[in-house]
Amino acid sequence: METAGRLAALLRDRGAENIEHPGGTLYGHLERVQQRLADLALPVEVQLAGRAHAVYGTQGFDVRLLADDERPLLAAIVGRDAEELVRRYGACDRGATWAELVTARRVHDRHTGAVEELDDDRVREFADLSLVNEIDVAEHAPGFRDQHGPYFRQLTEDWAPVLSPAVLAEARRAFA
Repeated sequence: METAGRLAALLRDRGAENIEHPGGTLYGHLERVQQRLADLALPVEVQLAGRAHAVYGTQGFDVRLLADDERPLLAAIVGRDAEELVRRYGACDRGATWAELVTARRVHDRHTGAVEELDDDRVREFADLSLVNEIDVAEHAPGFRDQHGPYFRQLTEDWAPVLSPAVLAEARRAFA
């Protein structure tokens, strides 16, 4: 079975189709995020991370499909780099990370307090995935743009130097 099919099967086996999320289910959200990343021509590793980005829970949606000791299971399906992006995204302390991401290039772990320094490629992947996720939520959660639109418009501009050009354009469109 191909990588995408194996990942989809894992998500279904772990109940993602039965977990409510703006726009329907968590499974649907994960699928939409992956598809948008593909439509924006981001690397396959980032697309796969997009499909799995919430398996360890996130600060904004803390429902876990995989335990920490199951990281090798996900890595065997999507590859080490994609799994590492998923872990980083899920563990991120947004309050400590997002405001200074461009200047500090660090991600703070909300579970351990550890700080991870990122190179340019890892910062871009992290920022791209983060904003594409928020775009999907904004398109499917009633009132999200009214309540959070100004914040994400500003975050988009703050992150502009590290975002992929396609993600920057998409975020500007989505949060306009």
